[in-house]
Amino acid sequence: MSELKHTPLHALHVELGAKMVPFAGYDMPVQYPLGVKREHEHTRHACGLFDVSHMGQILIHGNASLEALETLVPADLVGLPEGRQRYGLFTSEEGGILDDLMIVNAGDHLYLVVNAACREQDIAHLRRGLLEHEIEVLDRGLLALQGPRAATVMERLCPTACQLVFMQHGRFEIDGIPVWISRSGYTGEDGFEISVPADQTDALARRLLAEDEVEVIGLGARDSLRLEAGLCLYGHDIDITTTPVEAGLIWAIGKPRRRGGERAGGFPGADVVLHQIEMRDHRRKRVGLVGESRAPVREGAELVDDEGKPVGVVTSGGFGPSVGQPVAMGYVAIEQAEVGTVVHAEVRGKRLPMTVTKLPFVTPSYRRG
Repeated sequence: MSELKHTPLHALHVELGAKMVPFAGYDMPVQYPLGVKREHEHTRHACGLFDVSHMGQILIHGNASLEALETLVPADLVGLPEGRQRYGLFTSEEGGILDDLMIVNAGDHLYLVVNAACREQDIAHLRRGLLEHEIEVLDRGLLALQGPRAATVMERLCPTACQLVFMQHGRFEIDGIPVWISRSGYTGEDGFEISVPADQTDALARRLLAEDEVEVIGLGARDSLRLEAGLCLYGHDIDITTTPVEAGLIWAIGKPRRRGGERAGGFPGADVVLHQIEMRDHRRKRVGLVGESRAPVREGAELVDDEGKPVGVVTSGGFGPSVGQPVAMGYVAIEQAEVGTVVHAEVRGKRLPMTVTKLPFVTPSYRRG
């Protein structure tokens, strides 16, 4: 095994007593002495600070970069105003999802945040697809400040950043540190994602943790928070074998890129994806699942119907602290995808009933205006 990489906050994690685990090639904190459940609850009720510096941060330079990136991504990027951020997908020629990412129109360049495990393949994908554009890979830290008190904390440190609304992006300073801030996150809560020079990440993290509302949060609670928010984790809920339509991500395909739109198609796998949207002939769908017992249902559990016939699989699952019961996401056959349908998860020789439900499991509290 190759040696694990460290984020700029590695020493701080160790200092704070984190339990460290390998994740996407990095030595990352899965939890702190507070524990996963209390970290989760603190983020829902106050404010959590997450180290997400393992994510890939990339700039694209060059003329017509929005138009060029549309050849790789089915989102409406030409219509993305400066200072706005949009969720996007890299798709394969077969219509599968190579990765999901965030895309910021920063004016004279684009700023992308991609998943850590896919970073190298994404960089290669961009360089092959955008031959006339410079692809700059950044060495920066990335922090996520999440929760209902995140804006209260940001108001003290950088009041102008609080003028941002959901999926807006800007350039600011906090205590003299230049930062790039987006009002977004991966928890279903209001919050901010803060890109910071690598050598100043530790100082900024300590400054944020000095605020009474803020607790440091690990990967364990990050996973339970995003699950409750119905958000996909690449390599689990979405991957190269799933199409955006099967994954319930049709909203990420801009209307101008669909059939009849002014820039229809033009991205890898467009024929497959647009056919599935138009004909609705995909045979499976990502759904939310709520358990009736207290036993959590984990990733990989097979889903069967009343007669024991396999109908799907769980891709993410656990106990939802904010929901108070087991929750999961998974893929089921279209015939079982209607809300209210009961399927059964195979767990250690038992069949646990689970009910198909709408996503997300918690109401998002994004600041949209």
